[in-house]
Amino acid sequence: MTQRLTRLMFGLFVYGLGIALMVNAGIGIAPWDVLAQGISLQAGISYGIASIIVSVAVMIAWIPLKVRVGVGSVLNAICIGLFVDLWLPFTPRPTEFWLATFEFLLGMAVVAFATGLYISSNLGMGPRDGLVMGTKRRFNKPVWLIRTVYESLVLVVGWSLGGRVGLGTVLFAFGIGYLMQLSLRLFKVEKPRGHAPTRA
Repeated sequence: MTQRLTRLMFGLFVYGLGIALMVNAGIGIAPWDVLAQGISLQAGISYGIASIIVSVAVMIAWIPLKVRVGVGSVLNAICIGLFVDLWLPFTPRPTEFWLATFEFLLGMAVVAFATGLYISSNLGMGPRDGLVMGTKRRFNKPVWLIRTVYESLVLVVGWSLGGRVGLGTVLFAFGIGYLMQLSLRLFKVEKPRGHAPTRA
């Protein structure tokens, strides 16, 4: 259990670094953040409250998918924001577009790596990752496809509500699914299609 908790916390710590890199790149925010931003604008509530509403709604969607809540789910909700705040002062803010794009892509890769790392602790997943993995188990579709579909739908809805979309938003929507699937295979959470997964 100590090893699993250590893996979980280190994964969330690295996840915070990835988000900080994407935020400081300044070329757009992730689709789920666009959705929260759009809801906050339409409902006249703070971004933080809107983000919590989105997370709760996603976790309600876990129920028919039979995804279990674990200590990792709670720590994900609490710690990632704290780790992002910790990393933000130490990650660069590039002024040149190509450097900003590189930093955003690096942040995506770090987030994907951290996702496989913390999920492999088998102590519970965050709202979005749980939604993806629950949908995968229910419909037996590739992770990259499920994640891309969700990110694209959320992007369209968030944009229609007035959320801000940038190049980074599009890169994340269509790239994170592939990177997440590679990470899950790296940490043996998922095997290539045709093999049984090593973990639920």
